[in-house]
Amino acid sequence: EGQLVESGGGLVQAGGSLRLSCAASGFTFDNYVIGWFCQAPGKEPEGVSCIMSSDGRTIYADSVKGRFTISRDNANNTVYLQMNSLKPEDTGVYYCAAGNRFDSSWYRGYGMDYWGKGTLVTVSS
Repeated sequence: EGQLVESGGGLVQAGGSLRLSCAASGFTFDNYVIGWFCQAPGKEPEGVSCIMSSDGRTIYADSVKGRFTISRDNANNTVYLQMNSLKPEDTGVYYCAAGNRFDSSWYRGYGMDYWGKGTLVTVSS
């Protein structure tokens, strides 16, 4: 059974940076699309970014383009999300998820087989 464990969340002032990590185990990491999702208070999780398994192609939500960078280290079964120029609206629980196929509606969680338990990011104004 696949497992994902997020880390790196915390409290940061607006304009600051955080780096989230997602450590994977229990499945063939290289073959999986990995996504990061943010669940703001009172809302459903929404896709922030994802990275492909085959060519490392990345996708970003418009709200984070130019500020967030997703990367993966297949040797260590880890995906990172570097978050810069953070805004209060970035506040939420950040989850990573893994899927063995890419779905065009990935940002709604479609195609994701495994989910982590999340890490809280709070951006103060």
